[in-house]
Amino acid sequence: MAGGKQNKLSREEELLLQDFSRNVSTKSSALFYGNAFIVSAIPVWLFWRIHQMDLYQSAIIFAIGTIISTYLVAMAYRNLKFILKHKIAVKREDAVAKETLKKFADDKRMTKKEKDERVLWKKNEIADYEATTFSIFYNNALYLALLIVSSFFVLKNFNPVVNYSLAVGSAAGLLALFSTSSKI
Repeated sequence: MAGGKQNKLSREEELLLQDFSRNVSTKSSALFYGNAFIVSAIPVWLFWRIHQMDLYQSAIIFAIGTIISTYLVAMAYRNLKFILKHKIAVKREDAVAKETLKKFADDKRMTKKEKDERVLWKKNEIADYEATTFSIFYNNALYLALLIVSSFFVLKNFNPVVNYSLAVGSAAGLLALFSTSSKI
């Protein structure tokens, strides 16, 4: 605070920072954790039915594996969404601007600045939606592929408890690690 002035951000600056931050909304977070829980619970059925693990005797291992996997998969969703959002926004910018400006072309009450803000808002909304859905799809597919390869091929000769622990841990860990790369 130099000279008694308050260092407050304008509403536009706050929205811009929010759009490009790694933080996700409560709605996105709930969506990520819900999807991550579902995909993380699939191995429980796989090991219960196919590897013949007793559901009650292995409940603690299943719970711990599912919780850790849920957290790591949700983290991978967030990381990939952050990476993709800007790339998608750049690719969709021209089409969104054209469509949005055509929609408000006849509105004489709107200033150029208001129209530009609407274009920016719409572009970010579309990029956010597309990045979220692709992140969930891509990470789910990769997680399940890693899980199947590790469970049925790499760790097939291990005890089912060890197989489950290593397969779920390695699949979720590798997924979280891969999501930190900017090469998608």
